[in-house]
Amino acid sequence: MSNEEACRIVGINPKTGRRWRNGRNASGGNKAAPPLTTVVPPSAPSRHLNERDRIHIADRLREKATVRAIAAELGRSPSTISREIRRNRHPVNGQYRPYAAQTRADARRPRPKTGKIAQNPELRDFIQDRLDLRWSPEQICQALRAHFPDRPEMHVVHETVYQALYVQGRGELRRELAKALRSGRTRRKPHRQAAARQPRFTDPMVMISERPAEAEDRAVPGHWEGDLIIGKDGASAIGTLVERATRYVMLLYLPDGRSAEQVRDALVSTVQTLPGHLMRSLTWDQGSEMAAHKSFSIATDTPVYFCDPASPWQRGSNENTNGLLRQYFPKGTDLSVHPHEHLDTVAAELNGRPRKTLGWETPAERLHKLLAA
Repeated sequence: MSNEEACRIVGINPKTGRRWRNGRNASGGNKAAPPLTTVVPPSAPSRHLNERDRIHIADRLREKATVRAIAAELGRSPSTISREIRRNRHPVNGQYRPYAAQTRADARRPRPKTGKIAQNPELRDFIQDRLDLRWSPEQICQALRAHFPDRPEMHVVHETVYQALYVQGRGELRRELAKALRSGRTRRKPHRQAAARQPRFTDPMVMISERPAEAEDRAVPGHWEGDLIIGKDGASAIGTLVERATRYVMLLYLPDGRSAEQVRDALVSTVQTLPGHLMRSLTWDQGSEMAAHKSFSIATDTPVYFCDPASPWQRGSNENTNGLLRQYFPKGTDLSVHPHEHLDTVAAELNGRPRKTLGWETPAERLHKLLAA
């Protein structure tokens, strides 16, 4: 109804009614009203806008404030304020009225909601038919847009289809149709966010950000990078160690597997052949083979630093060396057939190969100079 009609029923002056409707307190006779932005201060930010926030938005819009200014005052994103105004303003005249906006927002929030697929039998049947033909949800959604270009009620995104299949209690699509998906899963596999990452090992890792600066600039020898190269079907492996300053290579013999204990024992036996001043630290990725890193550090008095997830460039020397080693140990081959002596021969060949980064010296020559000094 109109403002005049509503005020007549309530028994107030239409001007007072407009003031109430728009979120302003009565001024009280001829007394000047306080500034609009201080009458109802905004509440502390929460997940959802509340009535006080909407009153503040209405007052500031009347003062011709920008969306960005309102957002800053409420501690919100400008897109949040813009979306609020767009969704909850009057559908006819476009005015933003705070109490009406609150009512629309409240009506939109009750749960559980009936999904779009459940509300539309034609849409549900289309999707079910394509799932029977083993179409993917993304293919189905593209087909919907192609078949019904002018009917937005028949358009969904593929996430909506997945929700209809997997979310318990919705019942929008037959649960057995989930088996038609290529993954074959009847339950959805959760994908953890980076912030929710679980601890990788029982013993806490020391990250590469805490590694000494002398290791970063390669000024002091004795800081090593390590990794595994994996054989056919993941059944065999060879460990690789590269010294950062000299690019000197050592290979770990792993004839019985690559469990954490087997890798630790191979590392300990290899490291103990080096002079103490040439084993200052070891940097590795977060592979499960380093789960016994603490016992390795205790046995050798060598700290282990771990790279960040999916950051192979943090072990650049080792990654480059692993590429060179694939000349001798091609991918997809069984690495367990190579005896310990062959690994020593390959390492000696790499250490005798001149390197541009070393001024065309070999890693063996550079290491010999360091030992002599």
